[in-house]
Amino acid sequence: MGAGPDRAASSPDRRRFLTAGAAVIGAAASAQLWLPGTARAAEAPLPDGLFSLGVTSGDPLPDGVVLWTRLAPDPLNGGGMPDRVVQVEWEMSPDERFRTGVRRGVAQARPEYGHSVHVDVRGLRPGRTYWYRFRAGGQLSRVGRTRTAPQPLASGGSLRLALASCQNWQHGYFTPYADMYAQDPDVVVFVGDYIYESGPSATAPRRHEGSGEPYSLTQYRNRYAQYRTDPDLQRMHAHAPWVVTFDDHEVDNDFAGEIPQDPAKQPHDAFVARLTAAYQAFYEHMPVRATAIPTGPHIRMHRRFQFGRLARLNVLDTRQYRSDQATSQTGAQNPALTMLGAEQKRWLLDSLHGSNTRWNLVASQIMMAETDLLAGAGKRWYYDAWDGYQVERNALLGEFQQVRNPVVLSGDRHLTMISDLRRDFADPSSAVVGAEFVGTSISSNGDQDQAAFHAQWDPLKADNPHWKLIDAHRGYHLFDVRRDAVDARVRVVDTVLKPRATARTLARLRVADGRPGVLLG
Repeated sequence: MGAGPDRAASSPDRRRFLTAGAAVIGAAASAQLWLPGTARAAEAPLPDGLFSLGVTSGDPLPDGVVLWTRLAPDPLNGGGMPDRVVQVEWEMSPDERFRTGVRRGVAQARPEYGHSVHVDVRGLRPGRTYWYRFRAGGQLSRVGRTRTAPQPLASGGSLRLALASCQNWQHGYFTPYADMYAQDPDVVVFVGDYIYESGPSATAPRRHEGSGEPYSLTQYRNRYAQYRTDPDLQRMHAHAPWVVTFDDHEVDNDFAGEIPQDPAKQPHDAFVARLTAAYQAFYEHMPVRATAIPTGPHIRMHRRFQFGRLARLNVLDTRQYRSDQATSQTGAQNPALTMLGAEQKRWLLDSLHGSNTRWNLVASQIMMAETDLLAGAGKRWYYDAWDGYQVERNALLGEFQQVRNPVVLSGDRHLTMISDLRRDFADPSSAVVGAEFVGTSISSNGDQDQAAFHAQWDPLKADNPHWKLIDAHRGYHLFDVRRDAVDARVRVVDTVLKPRATARTLARLRVADGRPGVLLG
């Protein structure tokens, strides 16, 4: 942490607002004791390097949080664990040195879940910073840090949120996380493309493991494990709670529901099996609750988080329930197409209209604002994004007019694209109903040629007057959410082609309370 481990306690102006609102299934045996080594003497010794993938936390509540690790002494070869259940002890304390207020328990690392551990600790105090660690086979994990939420009706304070997405191992190192760690966010919101399913490239800065794309559970486990070995990613995971969702590359590029990118090459039954493997591997590597345990090719990812009375965060799933992508302008205007599905759409509208918070944030994997790719007269849309689902998107923007301070946080595009959200993009004079921040990628597309990027995209600005900022540097977005405004910084690095990089603020932007849209400067 850039300002030291006690910054939360010493900075009253930066209260930690972290909570999740969905019903959960508890998994923590918090009354059990930290087991002495003699209790494990009868078990066969475990391999060294059990905690090679680190630790993380996520989905905090006022009285609880999920703690995660996975036992993987041979991470790129299926994990390397014996085919048996392993007892993993966990320990948690409000004291960084674990001297006082210690909570202890035992969780089971089961082979059918890749020896991953998801501990849903309850009975914690609201608005507190905690430290945690795991022990198994006489080995101790690194120490992680997390935070609980305040009481749901708590008012005031602020929230520092980091928005990240799109980290392609083969396109470069995850250097933006080193700067994110220094900026010390309260929560990291990751909106998709945590891994990439592409096969290995001999010319890449870093080469994917394996010999091709992952299809089986073991192959997806190996791919996640490789990504988890990145030191900057692992350090950031241990530093703050994460709220995660997936996009397409966690499974297959541009898939929609149970339809793959290339149906002629992936029969339905085969793709359902691939979905089943991919969703299970996602669950096994993410700090999410038991409500996210997949049922075959289905997983529940849309959920709601409340940050006191300051902000509500609605996390969407824009892959699992969508209709197949349109391929034409006429198709994109088909009212039968859905991005969210009927149940998720009702859930989102109920959440937005029932919110009692000042800011209503929506984490959408893909861009909501229009992208007109055709200079001059006419339109050519980016169909994989909300542009391909015009009727549903436009109806949602109409609902935004009745919602207090809607702000959309997106990813997918591998660029920064910050926009006003308008009621009707066909009418540039229509009302501004919200703001959208499309975060750039952590590493995907590598170090782009900035001059070439602007030569391609700047001529389109006249056709997209709602764009406030476009850029193609690698990095992430950092938000300071307060009662009067959301202040945003676009943090970028000079390279992802080397293990170390220099970071800077490319731009500062603001969304003011009661004033939809984005202000520069």
